[in-house]
Amino acid sequence: MRPALIGRNPMRLEDIWQTLFLLPYYRSGSVHMSALSGVDMALWDIKGKVAGLPVYELLGGRARNRLLTYTSVGGRDFREVEEGARRMIERGYKVLKVQVRAPGLESGYAVPPSDSQRAATEKAHRAGVPPTETWEPGPYVRTLPKLFEHLRKTLGENIELLHDVHERITPSQALWLAKALEPYNLFFLEDPLRPEHLDTFRLIRQQSSIPIAMGEVWTGQWDGLFLITEHLIDYVRHDLCHCGGITTGKKIAAIAEPYGILTAWHGPSNISPVAQMANCHVSLSVPNFGIQECATNWSEAAREVFSTAPTFSQGYVDIHDEPGLGIAVNEKAAAKYPYLARHRPTIRRADDSAWAY
Repeated sequence: MRPALIGRNPMRLEDIWQTLFLLPYYRSGSVHMSALSGVDMALWDIKGKVAGLPVYELLGGRARNRLLTYTSVGGRDFREVEEGARRMIERGYKVLKVQVRAPGLESGYAVPPSDSQRAATEKAHRAGVPPTETWEPGPYVRTLPKLFEHLRKTLGENIELLHDVHERITPSQALWLAKALEPYNLFFLEDPLRPEHLDTFRLIRQQSSIPIAMGEVWTGQWDGLFLITEHLIDYVRHDLCHCGGITTGKKIAAIAEPYGILTAWHGPSNISPVAQMANCHVSLSVPNFGIQECATNWSEAAREVFSTAPTFSQGYVDIHDEPGLGIAVNEKAAAKYPYLARHRPTIRRADDSAWAY
């Protein structure tokens, strides 16, 4: 991409986006779109700083004063999840994503690992190979409704709860789970099916009223279009770091708006404050905003490298009214922290066959 950028006018955002998108013959993959996303965010930052305006002003201005947010709570049993949820409620969170380990499994998605698993994971990383996690969908599917029953009894109905399946179950299991979770009034059920199974979302929609969110693995504005136009989801979850940046985020929101579908951009703790700020600028400006996942517990290293990040207060996040994205990167400080290589785990079933992460 670098040769195609040299000498171009950074104000011509759409032209540059289209040029970089159409540049490779084999386009739209995760590597291509992640690189394009980074360039796009940088160009919006430049445009805002030249104009002396925050990016959200260039996108149409604030449609709201703050953004409803949530954080994740995981535990190895129901009690751990409940205790973690209470701590987050005390901090002011109004919406929580909850995850739990299923009986007989060492771990689960977004669940604290055991000591032995943590040691094995570190050993694998040092060796430069992916760690291995064992997973069985059956125990997980049977356990999850019991977790929500427990949390509703102990926490009540005033806290919004959601859950991320992370695409780890079959279509029939996803349908069963969606129906089983209906009594607990989830904010949404996230990624119940793999992106290869888009046509099977119709099964859930036809037989369950649970709100569905999908999209963090999509790498473009065309991915998932079928789910939007067929009213098969309620929230779009694209990651603006991987789907084309701010330019694409604004387009996706516009596509979803006529169908009554809201935004819930992917914003976990493993994306930088720059990306979190980009998410917030788009979320502040679109009419069909739903919720913004946003990490707020940054490390001291991150605080040293990045000048700011979205600020949290009483269940909401906001950003300062600074030009561009409103964030600066201290490159000298960043040089003190070399890239720490980490591998995604390989997921194996009890019979040692591969399974979706």
